[in-house]
Amino acid sequence: MHLTGTLQQRATRLVFFAAGLGMAAWAPLVPYAKSRLGLDEATLGVLLLCLGAGSLCAMPFTGMLTARFGCRKVIAAAGLLLTAILPGLALAATPLQLGLVLLVFGAAMGTFDVAINIQAVIIEKANGGAMMSGFHALFSVGGFAGAACMALLLWLGLTPAWSCAVVMLLLCGVLGAAQGHLLPTASASGEKTPLFVMPHGAVILIGLLCFIVFLAEGAILDWSALFLTTTRGVEEAKGGLGYAAFAIAMTAGRFTGDKVVSRFGGKRVLTVGGLFAAAGFFLAVLAPHASLAMAGFVLIGLGAANIVPILFTAAGQQHAMPASLAVAAITTIGYAGILAGPAVIGFVAHATSLNIAFAMLGAALLLVAASARLVAPAKQVS
Repeated sequence: MHLTGTLQQRATRLVFFAAGLGMAAWAPLVPYAKSRLGLDEATLGVLLLCLGAGSLCAMPFTGMLTARFGCRKVIAAAGLLLTAILPGLALAATPLQLGLVLLVFGAAMGTFDVAINIQAVIIEKANGGAMMSGFHALFSVGGFAGAACMALLLWLGLTPAWSCAVVMLLLCGVLGAAQGHLLPTASASGEKTPLFVMPHGAVILIGLLCFIVFLAEGAILDWSALFLTTTRGVEEAKGGLGYAAFAIAMTAGRFTGDKVVSRFGGKRVLTVGGLFAAAGFFLAVLAPHASLAMAGFVLIGLGAANIVPILFTAAGQQHAMPASLAVAAITTIGYAGILAGPAVIGFVAHATSLNIAFAMLGAALLLVAASARLVAPAKQVS
């Protein structure tokens, strides 16, 4: 199989789009689940942890599964499970049922996410040029599409179950179009890889840097609206504009990221990106007006846009352990940052203030920038 072929690259973009589509379809269903089951905020919070727990439990094993069965079979199986379980999110009749469905949904999503990143690492490495940012941009587009599609269907009067059925059909179409051109192995040359290697060396450092970036992204998702409304006097109805500015900037940065990385190299882009993201947090904290705080969120989005793609590329180029197992390890460590984000920021904000919590994230991102020379891959030539 020609790994650098257009069809294989297109299939990789399609599965990244599908990942974003499937994950985001759940968000508009949360209020319906809360109302249908009569959940209070505390119970809902515990149930939402089931999604993350399912992902964290499945991710470490995905590297082994792809090493044993190849990317194509693992992506197909995880995609099928993800699609099949989707209606359960709208049909679960008790909190226990919803918790179990979210656990399986999270496991399918985590497995799918790791497997498609392993495929992306192989495709990029075989191609010899920067491609990872473009793949991750399609995840963002899928997220926008999934949330918008589900919200539109619900607004048109479809029940949550029927809305899920429509999204199921969309997912089946996207996955079906990609399936024939996904990679049959989990390595560029098809050689056998060990089923398990304890993460060590550069992989742990890369994972910790992913943890910081995902922690920052999770903080923007969960705390930006509250930050703007409580510290900058923004109306509650407009509180979500901060995250919107961040998300749009990140997506735009990823669509241009491959060209930027190809021209300037991963080390320089990771350094500048870390500095931009840190500066964004500091600007948001120090800005006297809401408009400048919004500009800070734009800076965070632009700066962070290509850090994780560069780190995934670094995972594919390190020699401490097989790429498939390294990607699984750093994805698991990084995803823990998204789950820990709300709690960590909440704890720090309670003990000090939300301003200080955001400033600490800025300081952590300075560490990411300072670590670029240790982990970032050399300049790639297309």
